[in-house]
Amino acid sequence: MNLDILRHSCSHIMASVVKKLYPEAKLGIGPSIENGFYYDFDVPGGIKEEDLGAIEQEMAKVIEKDSLFFCEQWPVNDALDFFQEKGEIYKVDLIKALGVDKVSVYKNDDFIDLCKGPHLRSTGKVKYYKLLSLSGAYWKGDEKNAQLVRIYGTAFYTKKELDKYLHDLEEAKKRDHRKLGRELELFDIYYNKAGAGLVFYLPNGAILKKIIEDWEVQEHLRRGYKMVSTPHIMNKSLWEESGHLQFYKEYMYPVVKENQEFILKPMNCPGHILIYKSQLRSWRDLPLRIFELGTVYRYEKSGVLHGLLRVRGFTQDDAHIFCKKEDLYDEIEGVLGFVKEAMATFGFSDFNAELSTRPRDFIGDKEDWDVAEKVLEDVLKKNKFRYSINEGDGAFYGPKIDIKLKDAIGREWQCATVQLDYNIPKRFNLTYRSSSGDDQRLVMIHRVILGSLERFIATLIEHYAGRFPLWLAPVQVCVLNVTGDVKEYAQGVCVALAKEGFRVETDLRDETLQRKIREKEMGKVPYIIIVGKKEEDQKKISVRKSGMKNLGSMTIDEFTDILNKEVKDKGLEV
Repeated sequence: MNLDILRHSCSHIMASVVKKLYPEAKLGIGPSIENGFYYDFDVPGGIKEEDLGAIEQEMAKVIEKDSLFFCEQWPVNDALDFFQEKGEIYKVDLIKALGVDKVSVYKNDDFIDLCKGPHLRSTGKVKYYKLLSLSGAYWKGDEKNAQLVRIYGTAFYTKKELDKYLHDLEEAKKRDHRKLGRELELFDIYYNKAGAGLVFYLPNGAILKKIIEDWEVQEHLRRGYKMVSTPHIMNKSLWEESGHLQFYKEYMYPVVKENQEFILKPMNCPGHILIYKSQLRSWRDLPLRIFELGTVYRYEKSGVLHGLLRVRGFTQDDAHIFCKKEDLYDEIEGVLGFVKEAMATFGFSDFNAELSTRPRDFIGDKEDWDVAEKVLEDVLKKNKFRYSINEGDGAFYGPKIDIKLKDAIGREWQCATVQLDYNIPKRFNLTYRSSSGDDQRLVMIHRVILGSLERFIATLIEHYAGRFPLWLAPVQVCVLNVTGDVKEYAQGVCVALAKEGFRVETDLRDETLQRKIREKEMGKVPYIIIVGKKEEDQKKISVRKSGMKNLGSMTIDEFTDILNKEVKDKGLEV
């Protein structure tokens, strides 16, 4: 059974009820989406969260009545006259934009809505539904337009499916990286002072990001990548030559000084190309793998900004592989192998691939695109990746593979990307001297392994619900004293562990031990050490593992062995 039809029908029912309860409301759009549906309304005075219950109750009455849905085809002029008379300005806007002779409308009882459908046979077919939340949404996603009220909901064919979804939704709320980011003092976004979509890493978050970056550098160097660093700002002409200005201008931040226009870089590839072109290259230099932890800036509309998942400034583990055509299969296989190892390292065992093909607006020859798409698909098949085809969603310069990993509660997250590019090398005349002495065109592979570090950190926070494995935890151990007379011993324990390379803090406040333990548990510190007079006399420590598990008394050396083993094994249980 088609969930989209069910959810679209439920959205239609909700709209009819909102019009009944709020007669002055104007209707926007109400599509089904991945996990439910929404409808946008322009409501004088707005709608509050506490109003959703009343809307649900009225929806139950419409459903109980079991009214038939009727579809009619209206001439455009008749539809315009009808909706203009009703004051439905957004429906009029939609009709005018369609550019067709006829439009479809759906009726149930006395409610009529512009809608392409399809719907269920009758309202009574909707059984299990729930209104979930409210948000603001600009009409047509343009912040220059009116802001509407968006009501989100979901619907399923069985109660069991609905109950499971609502349970998972509650679990997702507990794991929300925005909530945990504040509680664990990882990051903040100072919307009113610094600007929306710009991330400030607090000490704990900065440590977490540094741990990931250090792993990235080590692993890239181990695989033969050359690490570089490129400027954050480059001349506009470079972006014109690459083609990015034509396709990404709306996402770019321009800077004008002394009659010159520069761009805050939205991606790293043109900078890496300049490095490649800085000297003559021969077949002996290839493949050349250039890697950068490059911070980029993209203007995202305020309505789509979302914690660390969608920001305006972020760091990518970006690399470009300059290679001969005959190297392509090996290099792409190497990237996908790197992805698999990275996912295992960070605790993700389930992921899928998506192959995105030539978009409507592209550069280059179709023949090159066909070859590039075949290469990517052949590698996916050979390496037994589960994948689907995403028609028309490739980059403007080449097809791509996107890796989407699944977290602890089954949600998908965008991660690695591999893009195969025959076209930008032509624009920049990227060549190498072959073994026979002539110049040959090379091919570029654009790739990220973790992708945006901001997005990946959000994924880690939600996957582990903030309870990171020991090797990733910003604070690995906290030492607590029972009484004031053992503060010096507690500090000595801290120093000894810090010398072994562990991230350790003390809490020597004159608070009750129970309160300090509770705070560290809430802060999801993996290990808590408790020292009192007994521990000082015996030159030992009492160790407590996060989650209320007491490991008992031991020496510092014994505890160090436990920590070293757990760090080495990565301790990736979720």
